[in-house]
Amino acid sequence: MLGIVADVKAALKNDPAARNGFEVWLTYQGVHALRNHRVANFFYRIKLKLLARIISNFGRHFTGIEIHPAAKIAKGVFIDHGAGVVIGETSVIEEGVVIYQGVTLGGKGDFTAKGKKRHPTVKKNAVIYAGAKILGDITVGENAIVGASAVVLNDVPDNATVVGVPAKVIKIRKGPCERLLAEEQCE
Repeated sequence: MLGIVADVKAALKNDPAARNGFEVWLTYQGVHALRNHRVANFFYRIKLKLLARIISNFGRHFTGIEIHPAAKIAKGVFIDHGAGVVIGETSVIEEGVVIYQGVTLGGKGDFTAKGKKRHPTVKKNAVIYAGAKILGDITVGENAIVGASAVVLNDVPDNATVVGVPAKVIKIRKGPCERLLAEEQCE
């Protein structure tokens, strides 16, 4: 239950269009997807994997967001306009992360890696903009920014901004800054 409260608070903090917690809880598909994921993840952890997958598939059809029930997602994550978001089986997402529509946290297609970590880890307070693809067992650092439509194939340092295909670091801020401030004001 506390995870849902933290997720609603994350939406209120990160979305200027969010008017109140009840509206967010009732209408935000990212919050619905995370709530559904927490139920599916519970059943996955107690070895009821088929039930977990059924719940996960129901959530995908309802929200347009696909989250594998084994993914580890901290409370306080915000998925904004989440249609098309895909979060793979061994993904780890820490608190405060913001994910926009069309983001993929996926593998690189190594089908011999069964049972191994194959998906990204996204550290605290990172922001992943629309359409970004983060592929493989890599880490996106704390307070990092992944630009829209970037294809990330290598680790992203803390406080870095990456853009492009393949993604390259264009800036490393001296420390964390408020996401809503212009880049120039963050130094």
